[in-house]
Amino acid sequence: MSQPTQLPKTTLLNELSTLELAQALMERLSISPDDWHRLKSNRNSRANEQAAAAIVFLLKNQPQEALARLEQAAGWLNRSISAPPCPTHGSKEIIRNS
Repeated sequence: MSQPTQLPKTTLLNELSTLELAQALMERLSISPDDWHRLKSNRNSRANEQAAAAIVFLLKNQPQEALARLEQAAGWLNRSISAPPCPTHGSKEIIRNS
């Protein structure tokens, strides 16, 4: 019995546009809602996410949006920015019994 033939990965990649490849990368590197609390302060994950988004905006000819994402990526890497507190876990009012 013969094995099914598989197309080389390069052939599959060549079928996608550069924008589609960038969008796939951005999707792969985006932090999912399920992983948000675990990765929201992970500098490498956040920089990856922002850098991939910057590439997508560059390919869409939106340089200002790309620059903003690149600045965010750099901020994560050089530690000039950090994750804000989670809005659902922010300052909750403590209810005291009288």
